[in-house]
Amino acid sequence: MKAAYFDGQKIIFDTNYQKPNSDEVLVRVNLAGICGTDLEILDGYMKYHGILGHEFVGIVEKADNPDLIGKRVVGEINAGCGVCESCTKGMERHCSNRTVLGILKRDGTFAEFLSLPEKNLHVLPDSVTDEQAVFVEPLAAAFEIKEQVKLEPQWNVAVVGDGRLAQLILQVLKLSCPNTICFGKHTSKLASVEKLGIKTKIGIESIDEQSFDLVVEATGSNSGFADAMKLVKPRGTVILKSTIASKENLDLTPTVVNEITLIGSRCGLFKPAIDALVTGIVSVDGLIDSTFPLEKFQEAIEYAKKSDSLKVFLKP
Repeated sequence: MKAAYFDGQKIIFDTNYQKPNSDEVLVRVNLAGICGTDLEILDGYMKYHGILGHEFVGIVEKADNPDLIGKRVVGEINAGCGVCESCTKGMERHCSNRTVLGILKRDGTFAEFLSLPEKNLHVLPDSVTDEQAVFVEPLAAAFEIKEQVKLEPQWNVAVVGDGRLAQLILQVLKLSCPNTICFGKHTSKLASVEKLGIKTKIGIESIDEQSFDLVVEATGSNSGFADAMKLVKPRGTVILKSTIASKENLDLTPTVVNEITLIGSRCGLFKPAIDALVTGIVSVDGLIDSTFPLEKFQEAIEYAKKSDSLKVFLKP
């Protein structure tokens, strides 16, 4: 099969990469998304070797369950061992022996085929397009915040960042907290946010400092963390969404001085995300950018790195 394989230093396009051969469900990839985490892996995050990518939509080609064959699916990316304490409590994403699609010990989505356990797959309704379906995984990550924090409607909430994930988080938080604002840097991206009825701001003024009950950092940079710490109230909460591969030191002093609660936030459940796309309470169409054939993966990655790009797709 065709695949874009990362050897730890560079990505290699292979037209004869071994097709997944296991007792898992075999999925032909229709469309894959390039995520900020993929770009971080290229910079050394997770020290991963294998096929990149974890956002996808595809068609089931082979499965023990005949009812699945031919169905269009998306898939949760963490596959636990099934026997440890985390797995038995339903927290496969925290299994110490897990594999993670395109991130940890499991080939990912930048290929013609992938495999996942049946329990990881979700059949999609026809009303969700392939392009929209690729957003299910990052949208689930946005909804995870609501699982971790009891949001109060009177809160002042800030999201630091204006990229793909940040825009999904903004839409999810605004459902519970009307006073949600985006602090970004890119005029074109902030224009997309404003079309959703969400307030935006470039730069932090003195009036903004220590005025938010909840701040979500979703920039992918160390400077984003520093900005989040400026914005959050004493004894407020900061949600960390970025996976930063940088070796720069972060100054945690304000966390102690202001008694800030830091919460790491990663993957989420897929059902709320799929339901949000079906009902239209979250819109992703404005985040769709460009589609490249898999053979042009390098061009796609360079395009995705641009500061003004949104969701870039690869089509095997």
